[in-house]
Amino acid sequence: MTAGPRQWQPGVYLAFAAFRARPVEDLLHRIVLDVPGDIVDLGCGAGNVTDMLAAKWPGRQVMGLDSSLAMLAEARKRFPTLRWEHGDIGTWSPATKPALIFANAALHWVPDHAALFPRLAAALSPGGVLAVQMPNTADAPYRACLDTVLASPAWTLRLGAVSTHPDPLRAEDYYAVLAPHTAAVDIWETHYVHALETLDAVVAWVSGAALVPYLSVLDDDEKHRFLADYRAAAAACYPPQADGRVLFTMRRIFVLARR
Repeated sequence: MTAGPRQWQPGVYLAFAAFRARPVEDLLHRIVLDVPGDIVDLGCGAGNVTDMLAAKWPGRQVMGLDSSLAMLAEARKRFPTLRWEHGDIGTWSPATKPALIFANAALHWVPDHAALFPRLAAALSPGGVLAVQMPNTADAPYRACLDTVLASPAWTLRLGAVSTHPDPLRAEDYYAVLAPHTAAVDIWETHYVHALETLDAVVAWVSGAALVPYLSVLDDDEKHRFLADYRAAAAACYPPQADGRVLFTMRRIFVLARR
C-alpha cells in the first residue's frame, strides 16, 4: 500500500489553538530581530502563527508556506491580507534571503535534519534568525498508545506501509549541525502539561496531528474503528484527575540560531 497525501483537517487542528500557541509565544519572546528583511513561516497551517508574526513585526512582508491546500484555503479565508504559498519545506528556497525563518511544529515532518537545518540557516540574510519548535515525544504516552494500536494484526496489515515522521535529533546533534554555519545557537526543551476536558479531547488532539498519516489512508468506517481502538488504548495512559480533566503532556524542543 502506498500512502497518499496527508489529509490535514484545519478545524480539528484549530480546536486546540490556545494550547498550541503556548510554545509559539515562548519562542517569539526569545527572538531578537535587528536586521531588515522578510519573514517566512514554514508549515504555516491555518495561518494563526503567521498572523502572530505579522503583528509582532508590522511593516515587514510576512509569507506563510504549507503543503496542505486545505490549510492554505483556511489561512487565506481567515487572514486575506497576508501572503500564502503552496510548497514543500524540503525543497523550498527563497528568492531573497529573509531576516527570519520561523517553523512551528512543522520541521519534524521533514526528513534529514542534518542537511535541512544548515540549508535553512544558509537561506537567511546575514544576522538573520532561524526559529524552530517541534514536538519531541518519542517516549510520550500518546505515541505508546499508537504503537499499541498499530501492533494489532488488523492494523498492522492495513497500516504497515504508512510512513510518518522520524523523531527529532538530540539537542547536541542540532548544535553540531548548526554551529559551523551560524554565529550563535540556543537550544532548550520544555514540557507542557495541558489540562484537557476529557479523554476524547486527547484523541481529538492526536487525530489532528500524529494520527494524520494513518487517518489519511482510511475510509470513514475504518477511521471510526481506528479511533475507537486508539481511545481504548489511551484510556489506560491518561486517567482522569480528581476534577475529571485529563493531563496531556507535550515535550517540545526549541532551536534558535542566528546566522
